[in-house]
Amino acid sequence: MHAHPDRVALAVADDSQSAASAVCIDATHDLEIGQCATRLRLLVAAGFAMTLLSASLAFHWWHGLADYDVAMGYVGVAVFGPVTCWLIWMLPAERGPVVMVTTYGIRDLRVGNEFLLWDSIADVSVEECRGHKAIVLTPIPALQRQLSCIRAASRGAQTDRILIQSDGLATDFGTLLRACRDCHAASDSRTALRRDRDQVAQSQAAQAS
Repeated sequence: MHAHPDRVALAVADDSQSAASAVCIDATHDLEIGQCATRLRLLVAAGFAMTLLSASLAFHWWHGLADYDVAMGYVGVAVFGPVTCWLIWMLPAERGPVVMVTTYGIRDLRVGNEFLLWDSIADVSVEECRGHKAIVLTPIPALQRQLSCIRAASRGAQTDRILIQSDGLATDFGTLLRACRDCHAASDSRTALRRDRDQVAQSQAAQAS
């Protein structure tokens, strides 16, 4: 008794879809992550305090100040003023998400504007340096060559791996890592499903001929 080709194709598709749904449990929705509001607000408060202190020195709000203190006040206003304004501009309510993780790819605006497809990522791993963990994306050779052309003008830019930091984001490292691994696994499952379908189609064509 011989198995019917259509039944074989259906079985392969069902098995592949089951595997894909098993790894896509946490990757069914896009994940958009912005800057950590609490951290930025603390930095804004610190910058405002330093700017105010520098202004008090520059404009003689204190008695008995030396010329050196006044000069340092002007320098402080020139430095902390623009930095504080930039931090206010970077608040999440003003800027929106900086890291987007979808079932098709990932984009980190802190690294670059490129949307990296999971099909072009060979591996997702973890690296720890000085107590800080980072997600390491290892691109396939084709993507490495593409990134080399895009970042040719950036000295020291790495193209053999891409680091995704969780510091300063409105999420924890574990959540970001699980999202990346789940979406990458889902992409592998879709690729395997397409490969199985192509193999079944080729076998059917060979039998028909």
